[in-house]
Amino acid sequence: MAKFQLENSPLRARAQGAQSPLREAARQGLPVGPRLVGGTSFVGKSALDLVQINNLAQACLQGLDAARQVVFGWQRQGQSLEDIYLQGIMPCARMLGDWWCSDRLDFALSTIASSHLQQLLHDFSNEFLQDTPRQQTAWSLLLMTEPGAQHSLGLLMLSEFFKRAGWNVTLGVPLDVAEFSRMFQSDWFDAVGVSVSTDRQLDVLADVLPTLRQTYANENVCLFVGGPMALRAPGCLKGLAAEVVSEEAPATVTWLTQRMRTGVTHA
Repeated sequence: MAKFQLENSPLRARAQGAQSPLREAARQGLPVGPRLVGGTSFVGKSALDLVQINNLAQACLQGLDAARQVVFGWQRQGQSLEDIYLQGIMPCARMLGDWWCSDRLDFALSTIASSHLQQLLHDFSNEFLQDTPRQQTAWSLLLMTEPGAQHSLGLLMLSEFFKRAGWNVTLGVPLDVAEFSRMFQSDWFDAVGVSVSTDRQLDVLADVLPTLRQTYANENVCLFVGGPMALRAPGCLKGLAAEVVSEEAPATVTWLTQRMRTGVTHA
């Protein structure tokens, strides 16, 4: 993935537009500025709170190295990578999304900051997967975004948790419905999960998923949908011929693993 450095790019001027959330943080008494990165000291382990999540969001606007230093600081604090992923990176992604939706960040800066979060997952992947069991499961899983999705951070994180549990994971970000269908039919999968971020593709998925399931080589494939829409409006996903999963990544891994062990793949 390309590395974006705001401080060394033409986008630096646009970064001034991101100062509104920083000024708001200062108004609320939250610490701001470069001293947050690399110079913060921690005594004992405490839960990652809104202030520390805000620190990471600010660091992502400064650059990838700044974001890394915040995570390194959390590790020195005693946080596990699992806690950092679930209590730090994912809430930070939601915070950046909220800033964009409220016009406190433009699309370009929001995308760059989000790409830094995604790069963090790549950077720490080997360390996170150190606890992967030596004996891999025989189960294969396809994880895809909805066609044309612009963000795949949550799906990438979910794939890391499944890999750590010993699953053979294929990750797909299809550009359109044709590619979505090709990925679905590209191999034999025991389970297929689709992350739905918005309601824009709900009608398309309602048409294509039942057909793909009926014609798929593995008639017992476990098909499930999740993602932001499963958290915000799970009822909207109930017509997709798939189970709706609104749990965090560890619980989703446990849920699907138990289904595979018991042989229950359909609701």
